[in-house]
Amino acid sequence: MPYDPSEFPPFAVTVDLVVLTVRRHALCALTVRRAEEPHRGRWALPGGFVRVDEDLASAAARELAEETGLRAQDAGSRHAGAYLEQLATYGDPHRDPRMRVVSVAHLVLAPDLPAPTAGGDAGSAQWTPVARLLGGAEGGAVERLAFDHARILADGVERARSKIEYSSLAAAFCPAEFTVGELRRVYEAVWGVALDPRNFHRKVTGTPGFLVPVGGTTTRQGGRPAQLFRAGGATLLNPPMLRPEV
Repeated sequence: MPYDPSEFPPFAVTVDLVVLTVRRHALCALTVRRAEEPHRGRWALPGGFVRVDEDLASAAARELAEETGLRAQDAGSRHAGAYLEQLATYGDPHRDPRMRVVSVAHLVLAPDLPAPTAGGDAGSAQWTPVARLLGGAEGGAVERLAFDHARILADGVERARSKIEYSSLAAAFCPAEFTVGELRRVYEAVWGVALDPRNFHRKVTGTPGFLVPVGGTTTRQGGRPAQLFRAGGATLLNPPMLRPEV
């Protein structure tokens, strides 16, 4: 039986970006304020419709640049110390009031990125603490995200929290050379817990392939000079850095 595309209802594909970084010792997500309907004036994750002539990765890079002014190599390049992976696909029939829309979400983790510049159909763009978007120990979320973006963000945050347990991904939030204290503050920000400095230092320096000394020190965090490290070649941590129970 011949295939007739007119027998199937049309639908669109979008890309949404969960871009996470650590700013001022807090886990933050990149958000844009929608300048158009639906959900005009609400905060949302950056993203948009995939064009007929581009693949998903190209669409994600274009939307990131158009809506925030951040270039793909700033947020998605291994050379820049960032990490990018496809997160999940979201296809609830009612997730977008305009039409049937399937979204392919991407997770981007990077060191302290510059302030974004809004463009495209975004009215403004900013880094927002995840606790304000998802809630935390102080109570519920302060900002209500558009569409199903709270669910997508929650999935991205949980993916980041679980991945730094068994992989070296936490170093993606750090500069090229960093101290154990700076790495510890990444874990504390992503997990939302306080860690014992001595136990943490013993674990990370004793994990094969996790950290490599670079032969220098720094006082940028104040106090006595602290030894500098870079990320080692290990991608999986053995033993893993288990998340404390809260």
